[in-house]
Amino acid sequence: MRSSEIFVPAVITFILLAGVVKRVDIAQEFMLGARESLLTVFEILPSLILIMTAVGMFSASGAVEIIADTLSPLTSFLGFPRECISLAVIRPFSGSGALCVLEDTLSKVPPDSFAGRVASVIMGSTETTFYTISVYFAAIKQKAYPAVFAGACFADMCGFVLSAAAVRVFF
Repeated sequence: MRSSEIFVPAVITFILLAGVVKRVDIAQEFMLGARESLLTVFEILPSLILIMTAVGMFSASGAVEIIADTLSPLTSFLGFPRECISLAVIRPFSGSGALCVLEDTLSKVPPDSFAGRVASVIMGSTETTFYTISVYFAAIKQKAYPAVFAGACFADMCGFVLSAAAVRVFF
């Protein structure tokens, strides 16, 4: 048996034993934590529904392809493959939408091609930025600052451009 198979049961056992030693009502604490988590889910649910609906409408409208066509001259100058532009547009908004775009991209180009590798690196090294910002700021009941969006967009752009550079260097 590997240590990774023992780790989670060991942590759970440690937590239960610590609760017994400290004479904490473990079941009551669990119920309070579950209740608080459910309240958080209900508070952030409208933000999640909004962003998923917007991404679905954005993709279905063909706007992603229009943006990809518009950005193509700039991205080719930067050495970023045309086939990955739609993935770069969707990825900051939706992980599941990005997976669909990745699947479509890999059905059109070989996975071991430059574009296939760049798409894979993008999926593995970038975040669903706007989704994450909306969830976290909804959870703390605060409006996101413009600087948060600007910094996140800059980080995404760096991730996209550097994904192509990393594939060039390492493959």
